[in-house]
Amino acid sequence: MTRKSAFAPVVAAHTRVLVLGSLPGEVSLAAQRYYAHPANQFWRLIGGVIERDLVPLDYETRLAALLEAGVGLWDSVATARRAGSLDTAIREVEAAPLADLAATLAGLRAVGFNGGTSWRIGRRQLAARHDLALVQLPSSSPAYCRVTPAEKQASWDFLRKYLR
Repeated sequence: MTRKSAFAPVVAAHTRVLVLGSLPGEVSLAAQRYYAHPANQFWRLIGGVIERDLVPLDYETRLAALLEAGVGLWDSVATARRAGSLDTAIREVEAAPLADLAATLAGLRAVGFNGGTSWRIGRRQLAARHDLALVQLPSSSPAYCRVTPAEKQASWDFLRKYLR
């Protein structure tokens, strides 16, 4: 199994909501872009949160729109071994230094964990931050189909209140 690494965080000084995935999948790693797999619902879901259609935009414009809205991106896993893209295959995890990043973001109000793996790995590092809302979100992955797209969107829309 190959060791894989997360991308650099995408944040700005005024980031109010940080959305954490687990670890980029194969398509994202190959493209060197967050949520590059066309079936991943992330850009639609977060677009709903910031009330902007991000799907037709190019990658750099998507990132700029998120930053402008006060949303940052990163992953709970810094590096791990994984065959393929599924979170269930993640092994030998080195967690990302989430508390260190959060300490640099004075306006941070909430952290959304995109899926159960991100939640399990990341929330422990931020548990002492009682000033932050820690929000478990249904995964944007096409592999997670226990809830409908509309139910996913309703859960993700909860983050909107932290952007106001």
